[in-house]
Amino acid sequence: MRLGRRRNAEADGRGRALPGRAAARLRPRLPRTPQGRRRAVQGVMVACVLGLAPATWMHSVADARVRTAADAPARQVAVVFGAGLWDGKPSPYLANRLRTAAGLYRDKKVKVVLVTGDNSREEYDEPDAMRTFLVRHGVPDSRIVSDFAGFDTWDSCVRAKKIFGVDRALLVTQGFHVRRAIALCRAAGIDAYGVGVDAKHDATWYYGGTREIAAAGKAALDALFKPDPHFLGPREPGVETALAADPR
Repeated sequence: MRLGRRRNAEADGRGRALPGRAAARLRPRLPRTPQGRRRAVQGVMVACVLGLAPATWMHSVADARVRTAADAPARQVAVVFGAGLWDGKPSPYLANRLRTAAGLYRDKKVKVVLVTGDNSREEYDEPDAMRTFLVRHGVPDSRIVSDFAGFDTWDSCVRAKKIFGVDRALLVTQGFHVRRAIALCRAAGIDAYGVGVDAKHDATWYYGGTREIAAAGKAALDALFKPDPHFLGPREPGVETALAADPR
């Protein structure tokens, strides 16, 4: 009897034994009838379609507006999204975005660069680090405008439109992020094209691409419900002033 009971028992993960019936109740129950199995397959298919719908929407809205730096249309404003700091300086991914934006300025594709990033803590200031980098790469300080409350892509797009008055822009970011940026800025009312910056396909790149699958869901909700950003505030004339001062 004892041997039979042991054979009919399973561990519960904490060293205790569960009776055979209790262990069976913990196992997922698969449909036994053809109709049940068909419904299960249909449920999985519906879940997959719903899961992929945001990414499908994002690509349909943005694919035709992705450009390289060489074939990007001229716009007055380039928007560069923050991508983290290392020891107070732009991360390699952010540095590549900024180099591309500086190139667009030199090639007279844009007149003003709006840098948008996180400055929620005194010791962490993405926009100032981005400004310093751009100045070192030939963009005049007077042609750079800082948005210190670009906490995510949606916030950056809404603030570019409502706070800085940007109606048309080139968005500068990595290829894995550029479609989401285009889709959200268009939803915010900006006629946007995106420049997909080349990047080494390292662990960060693969992480970013994977993260975009989940981020597409939030992006779709943001585009649908159009929530206010974390901080809105009064209209700022920085972009308008910089454009008025540009002699080109």
